[in-house]
Amino acid sequence: MRFNKNIILYCLVCLFMAGQLSAQVVGKATKGAFLLKNATIETITKGTVKGDLLIEDGKITGIGGAVTVPASAKVIDCSGKTIYPGFIDMGTSLGLVEVSSISVTNDNNEIGDIKPYLEALTAVNPSSVAIPVTRVSGVTTVIAQPSGGLIAGTASLINLIGYSPDEMYAGFKAIRLNFPSSGARGRRDRRSPEDRKKNEAKKLKQLNDLWEETKLFAKIKEAKGSDASIRQEYNPTLDAMISTVKGEQMVLVEVNAENDILSALKWIKDNEIKAILTGCAEGWRVADEIAASGVPVVTGPVISIPTRGSDRYDRAYANAGAMKKAGVTVAIRTDQTENVRDLPFHAAFAAAYGMGREAALEAITIVPARMMGLEMELGSLEVGKIANLFICDGDPFETKTQIEQVFIQGWEIPMDSRHSLLYDEFLDRSPGVKN
Repeated sequence: MRFNKNIILYCLVCLFMAGQLSAQVVGKATKGAFLLKNATIETITKGTVKGDLLIEDGKITGIGGAVTVPASAKVIDCSGKTIYPGFIDMGTSLGLVEVSSISVTNDNNEIGDIKPYLEALTAVNPSSVAIPVTRVSGVTTVIAQPSGGLIAGTASLINLIGYSPDEMYAGFKAIRLNFPSSGARGRRDRRSPEDRKKNEAKKLKQLNDLWEETKLFAKIKEAKGSDASIRQEYNPTLDAMISTVKGEQMVLVEVNAENDILSALKWIKDNEIKAILTGCAEGWRVADEIAASGVPVVTGPVISIPTRGSDRYDRAYANAGAMKKAGVTVAIRTDQTENVRDLPFHAAFAAAYGMGREAALEAITIVPARMMGLEMELGSLEVGKIANLFICDGDPFETKTQIEQVFIQGWEIPMDSRHSLLYDEFLDRSPGVKN
């Protein structure tokens, strides 16, 4: 009998991890009424408030000094502490990739060039070890996105708590489009500029043909609804594209190079697409054009290197600030898997290199919530909103700051993770090895 060597390797890794991490079980979340007392509350949208914050039934029900507290509420003293809304990362592979070198643990990139019917949500692993590591850093909500191909699939917003993907779903989905590019695919790309240009034109034609075909498919489907004699073959690709082509569903348009950004903006305008530009590594070069288009941008990773050897060392750091200064609506992402926990520091770099602290804080809270149409639920601390928040002892953009407690959908999250448990284990080794 023959076995797939990847599966064997995966099983060995699992057995090894089970043995090593047998004592590293993350605790369970608890739900109820919580009074966060005597805190400094950074509401984001309504300034800084001194006082209490009450959580009931998963939502914020009181902020400030006059809060009616139920007798059953657990009181947490936040004297000298600050409460922030949970941070939102607008582009990750969290929950989709576990061990990047083992293919059977990677569910973010499926075969095919056009696959809008593939939903990242269905592949999210709620038990991923990277999720507890991420949320204890104050990141409570992320977009889990597919990759690869022209239409990579459908990305979903998830809260970092739940036993199933459906429990984690946070109310936003969008098609992810890797916009055709004339640039090199990497250092090993040996294609001539002419060949790259031809490939770009071919991909753009494929994209435009898909849009026109979907429009026709939608018309036939509508006509079929009122006339049973009309026959139409089942086409999952076109069926999944209808809401996007009609402008009912958002498109995350991944594009980075200067000329490609301009091409993408023209395509979005010509096709009346409801879109968000993502990536935009060279957005600073065409910031005025992006601002004039009114298309919002999710940029990142911020902690990165310049796209061109002739650029200043800090171009990636200053990119978000330059676009913001030009009038672009900017949110920040990490574009990471295991290092989504570093989102506050990506925002901190953007703040230090021209964006400013307030704008950088908004770029990982209320701005992404507004982009997704979820500003009534997420992104700030207001009565009636979902209780996604954290308590800390300083500025969350500072690495020395300790996140002391996190709440997601009103659940008090256990503040242990694989990292903290390993730290505790080796800090106090027992029994130790004698020399």
